[in-house]
Amino acid sequence: MSRMALVGDIGGTNARFALVTPGEFELHHIEALPAEEYPTLSDALRAYIEKVGCKMPKEACLAFACPTHEDEIKMTNNPWVLSKKALKEEFAFETFKAINDFTAQALGLPHIGSDDLHQVGKGGSAEGCARLVIGPGTGLGVAGLAPSQRYWIPLTGEGGHASFAPTDDIEMKLLAWFRARYDRVSVERMLCGQGLLDLYTALAEFDGLTPTCTTPPEVTEAAKQGDPLALNAVLRFCRILGHTTGDVALTLGARGGVYLVGGILPRLLDILDDSDFRIAFADKGRMGGYTAGIATWVVTAKWTGLLGAAEALYNEEVST
Repeated sequence: MSRMALVGDIGGTNARFALVTPGEFELHHIEALPAEEYPTLSDALRAYIEKVGCKMPKEACLAFACPTHEDEIKMTNNPWVLSKKALKEEFAFETFKAINDFTAQALGLPHIGSDDLHQVGKGGSAEGCARLVIGPGTGLGVAGLAPSQRYWIPLTGEGGHASFAPTDDIEMKLLAWFRARYDRVSVERMLCGQGLLDLYTALAEFDGLTPTCTTPPEVTEAAKQGDPLALNAVLRFCRILGHTTGDVALTLGARGGVYLVGGILPRLLDILDDSDFRIAFADKGRMGGYTAGIATWVVTAKWTGLLGAAEALYNEEVST
């Protein structure tokens, strides 16, 4: 095997790995390992390399679903804790970068094709303008992407932990319901897998109904089958996502387009298309025309984060 680099996308549920030829974007030996089966990231890395049957590469870029600006990385939605310095020394990486998972999602966008994008509603994208990447999964990730003369510049943040802002009476009730359980209510509390299940449970309680779904996938499947309660929860989820996405698009000035990523939305395309997502996205008062003119796409590509890690490895705008 010729010289290869290691790329990874480490989420709350799965650790995805692949090998790439440095400077190229064809992914080899893609594997997704369940995080719960490995006590540490090091164990998962060794298992991957053993499965592939090669030596550990000398260059690596790993994306994590949590902040990565300090040496200690503490995963938000799984128990792994690690030191960037120690990991580099343990595996003798000559080049090692640790980036946020939504930084990787953003950097992967230039490397996916139009057939991996599902447009929701109307709107367009302006050349030379910032792009927004946002998506519910195990949590809610938010990142931006800005063009420069040579490289794409990722804008890393933790926007999923911004405060939730209700927009109607039902959401005022939801805010109270969530606050009673979680104290502070971030948008991530609602816009993630657990959040969808909580929305379903709360709406059942409001209407005096007995919920039958016990997991987020059960809620999405029931919604697709036409179950009124589950469908109501998913439609409310889409509406809240629309309002939140519009707020961030305004904040960032994301006239280059909005890209919706994560594991939930690709399974709900028909419902999302028929939901109030775009109405909520454009519901910005005097700035409604601004957001209405911005295109929104669901990214259906499976490995955008791995492509972004490959981009980050040699992108001079991405620090270690």
